[in-house]
Amino acid sequence: MDNNDDVRSFNREAWDKQVRSGKNPWTVPVSPEVIANARKGAWSVLLTQTVPVPREWFPNLQGLKILGLACGGGQQGPTFAAAGAEVTIFDNSPAQLERDHEVAEREGLNIRTVEGDMRDLSVFADESFDFIFHPVSNLFIHEIRPVWKEAYRVLRHGGYMLSGFMNPLFYLFDWDDMEKGNLYVRHKIPYSDVETYGLARLQEENRPAEFGHSLTDQLAGQLDAGFSIVGLYEDSHTDVKISEYTSTYIATRAVKP
Repeated sequence: MDNNDDVRSFNREAWDKQVRSGKNPWTVPVSPEVIANARKGAWSVLLTQTVPVPREWFPNLQGLKILGLACGGGQQGPTFAAAGAEVTIFDNSPAQLERDHEVAEREGLNIRTVEGDMRDLSVFADESFDFIFHPVSNLFIHEIRPVWKEAYRVLRHGGYMLSGFMNPLFYLFDWDDMEKGNLYVRHKIPYSDVETYGLARLQEENRPAEFGHSLTDQLAGQLDAGFSIVGLYEDSHTDVKISEYTSTYIATRAVKP
């Protein structure tokens, strides 16, 4: 699978299946209680798996034009909307976007949803947004520098982008080994699920294809796009062997000067 559209189509359907299965926690919409608290100003969101994003990483959300980039699932977007932001959610999965629609309808929120490829934000004009929230999702595409360039283009000057992504060390190890509690270095970075396991296994396991990107593309990619990185923290999976030894996620706060 070398064609970019093929990767996107495969992962779109895989994520739609994840939603239908109801087993993936990132497809479960937030509760009415979360929305009620957000309306009172008591809210928090995740860029990675367990560590809440520091509140000081956010400006005042009231009236803030936020792009939730590859951020469907009915979680962060509705929370921001309930806190007063003008929210647009952009995602590759129609079923994930439907989760945001569900919460918006249930709670009387105004959320715009747009389906598309995170590497192509041409549907949006330059400097359309004040703030971009990009949780762990660029592992589902095999080239990420276009994401940073497009994010830079649609963000206003002085605006911030928060991003969560995988530490590439995670992809050195094989899922089969880690499930048995073993850590053997088997893969190279950059990494591709498609090349390693093949589509048949991915379809059988009902999971999207993942890609492990270098820190050069993750961090220098943002810098090369024009951003200045002004904040960073790490986080870990809760259920894999590697987390006993190192962090598996990285979160960054970047500003468009």
